[in-house]
Amino acid sequence: MEVNNIAGLVTSLASTVTNQAVGIAVLKKAMDIQASSATAMLEALPPATSVNLPPHLGQNVNTTA
Repeated sequence: MEVNNIAGLVTSLASTVTNQAVGIAVLKKAMDIQASSATAMLEALPPATSVNLPPHLGQNVNTTA
């Protein structure tokens, strides 16, 4: 009887390890797709245009409100 329990436990652990490996592989693939999508979105942005502002603007940040 104990041999059957041990065999069932080993089978269950092997299945769990396989499920975790598949889950990690899917997560990595999803992260790769998101990274490529983010890169494509950033490359699609138009170049930043410089505005001719006076040189004193944008030098300080007001931290009191």
